[in-house]
Amino acid sequence: MSPLHGPVLVTGGAGFIGSALIWALNQRGHSNIIVTDFLGTDEKWRNLVPLKFSDFIDANAFRQQLSHHPDTLGRFSTVFHLGACSATTEKNAAYLADNNFGFTKELAHWSLAHGARFIYASSAATYGDGQRGMDDRAENLTQLRPLNMYGYSKHLFDCHAQRLGWFDKIVGLKYFNVFGPNEDHKGEMRSLVNKAYQQILTTGRVQLFKSHHPDFKDGEQMRDFLYVKDAVEMTLHFAEKASTASGLYNLGSGEPNTWLTLTRAIFSALGKSDSIEFIDMPEILRGKYQYFTRAEISKLRESGFSRATTPLPAAVHDYVLNYLAPNKKLGD
Repeated sequence: MSPLHGPVLVTGGAGFIGSALIWALNQRGHSNIIVTDFLGTDEKWRNLVPLKFSDFIDANAFRQQLSHHPDTLGRFSTVFHLGACSATTEKNAAYLADNNFGFTKELAHWSLAHGARFIYASSAATYGDGQRGMDDRAENLTQLRPLNMYGYSKHLFDCHAQRLGWFDKIVGLKYFNVFGPNEDHKGEMRSLVNKAYQQILTTGRVQLFKSHHPDFKDGEQMRDFLYVKDAVEMTLHFAEKASTASGLYNLGSGEPNTWLTLTRAIFSALGKSDSIEFIDMPEILRGKYQYFTRAEISKLRESGFSRATTPLPAAVHDYVLNYLAPNKKLGD
């Protein structure tokens, strides 16, 4: 029986990937969903408005309940742990370690003890600059060198799970560069598509960082861009068809594209001519910048995920014309 047969918990459910996952569950007729998140003062609550779920619990209250009264939480068939601080520029290392590592340990332990399928968000940021590879089959994760504290906080739990042998039972998903609807609240962490769309509306042009690496020309730094609709299909795959799969998996398109390719697709979707300006990269980012990422997704394919990913121009077209331009959320 699919692990989606009973109640589902989605942490970070008001966030970008979390709300998209709930939307995809709703598309499958599933609304027996408990959502937990910290809403704060931003506008991510708007992501929840069109969605169907059975209850919402504040993230702080949920963690207190998990810590002091875990037996009152009930039973879940699947726990999708997508809640985390996702700001790669966050400086508070103690906060990141507690929120992204400590809480994940607590929730994973509880899920395993209560027989829930545990699927959590790791990150491609754990790979650092990629010089040590981006291999989701790696037997020794401690060899990786994340470039920022966000990546390290995710890496800490990956190593913890590997050390305790949890990867025989749980699934960690290393999301690459995900973009799409429901990311408006992310501020500076929004994708280039979202930022560039706003720049084009206000200035008519898009600013891109110059390259400070001799092997890459300006705008030709490369990323594996993944549309959020594809990301959640891959995520749900591990609670449906691959319900017995376990371990770490890269989630990406498997195809690197340049920032120029992405930017030109935005102008094309809007029916406008390209207008691109290159600006210096801030010093704070230069030593922590990934110039090339590509998800090796053969392990994902071997798990039975055969669906093709959305080509980048088509994904950008859908996002710009069906969500950004009409100011709509998933489910509207």
